[in-house]
Amino acid sequence: MRILIADPIAEEGIARLRQSASVDVKTALSVEELCSELPSYDALVVRSQTRVTAEILERGRNLKVIGRAGVGVDNIDVEAATRRGIVVVNAPSGNTVSAAEHTMALMLALARNVPQADAEMRKGAWSRGKLVGTELRGKTLGIVGLGNIGSQVALRAQSFEMRTVAYDPFVPPDYARTFKVTLVSLQELLSQADFITLHIPLSQATRNLIGPAELELMKPTARIINCARGGVVDEEAVAAALQDGTLAGAAFDVFTEEPPTGSALLTAPRSVLTPHLGASTVEAQTNVSVDVADQVIAVLEGRMAKYAVNAPHASAELLPFIQMSVTVGSFASQLMEGQLQKVNVCYAGELQQASCEPLKAAVISGILEHATEDRVNLVNAELIARQRGLRIAEETSPECGTYGNLVTVTLETDKGSTTVSGTVRDGVTRIVRINDFFMDISLTERHFLICDHTDGPGLVGAIGTVLGQASINISSMHLSRLAPRGKALFVMALDEPLGEAQKNVILAIPNIHTVRTVDLHG
Repeated sequence: MRILIADPIAEEGIARLRQSASVDVKTALSVEELCSELPSYDALVVRSQTRVTAEILERGRNLKVIGRAGVGVDNIDVEAATRRGIVVVNAPSGNTVSAAEHTMALMLALARNVPQADAEMRKGAWSRGKLVGTELRGKTLGIVGLGNIGSQVALRAQSFEMRTVAYDPFVPPDYARTFKVTLVSLQELLSQADFITLHIPLSQATRNLIGPAELELMKPTARIINCARGGVVDEEAVAAALQDGTLAGAAFDVFTEEPPTGSALLTAPRSVLTPHLGASTVEAQTNVSVDVADQVIAVLEGRMAKYAVNAPHASAELLPFIQMSVTVGSFASQLMEGQLQKVNVCYAGELQQASCEPLKAAVISGILEHATEDRVNLVNAELIARQRGLRIAEETSPECGTYGNLVTVTLETDKGSTTVSGTVRDGVTRIVRINDFFMDISLTERHFLICDHTDGPGLVGAIGTVLGQASINISSMHLSRLAPRGKALFVMALDEPLGEAQKNVILAIPNIHTVRTVDLHG
């Protein structure tokens, strides 16, 4: 077996690879050089510098695995790799401790004005009076995202005798209790916390999660830290709050644009900025190098990789049901409200005879795709679910009404349950049940508006007016009701996504009870 390392990685990882294969280290290759070299290799290892495009993958006719020594795989065309049967693996946990420690470093720097004090000293000043800080002991830390890094931050904060609360709707209360963390709503967290730290992926749902409205909920003495991803916090809004004194401090390690040339944070007072150093420790670089080496060897030896970011080969007959299961899980997770406590999955009709393990993994991956930075798929879905303490119950049934196959997902939360059923007909996924309402929605579109309402005349027209004014086109509409003038649900498929402003206007229409949106990957 031959392995090409195209970006610098720690020597420990290279040594691990050389125990099992012939390894060449050739860094800083041009696209032409990489395309020329690649045909003779079984595996490729990169970091973030080398871009592995579809064009390059076409030349890797013998490639079985691509290893990314780090978390993100934005520089790898995963879709193209999957189509060619190439497994892509990464190392998402190797930098967990480094990122958690950097979060604590920024928190302490904010609390004790360390950068400002250093700058004053170097100017020859002895400005003790204006650099009075605050203790962490007795303060409340609000953690947005209680995944691997968020959990480690909680443990470290408790050693400072801080009270820890967290917002993460995809973590069960039992899991949070193991880290001595109290789960609260985002609004409660923002209003209670003295320090707020974010550890969430960047997605459509989390972009600008902390903006002007959220900043208004915070104490004027609060301080915010972002070591997660640029874009989850509105940098302009934070800079403005720092300027007008409604926010006591902010620390950023990640930025919407990197480097953050022209960012308002660069001139904001009471701020600490670092150039994406969360994973920049000797230990983290070693860990990710060794982790990715172990997985590359596992794939080359025909074993299961712990952190594969794309799905393994599945039979052509099962593929439509796997995709349907992902979609049903994603649909249900975007409709649920409250703290997820349990997942129930029922496979009915012809699926009761199928292998349910990939279908279960597919459901989990759909539920968690917006909840974690890790790419969740058939390989790692159950591992991530176990890490988060999710309880998953399964059953099979021969009964599925008029459908040949049916997957029903029920998400139980502290605020109730959400049920979604899906089927495959003519190769197309269709949603046929949402809670108590039965309908037949062909999922050929990406954006959906779902409204619980009391049945009556004029509602569709009123909503259509709002959408028309926003230049949002309706591609199809589905209505289900329990009784005339009674409880009802309609689902509109939209050509464009619905903004928060339009959602609020629709919610204000009489007899509209809830307004929710679902965004499916195109």
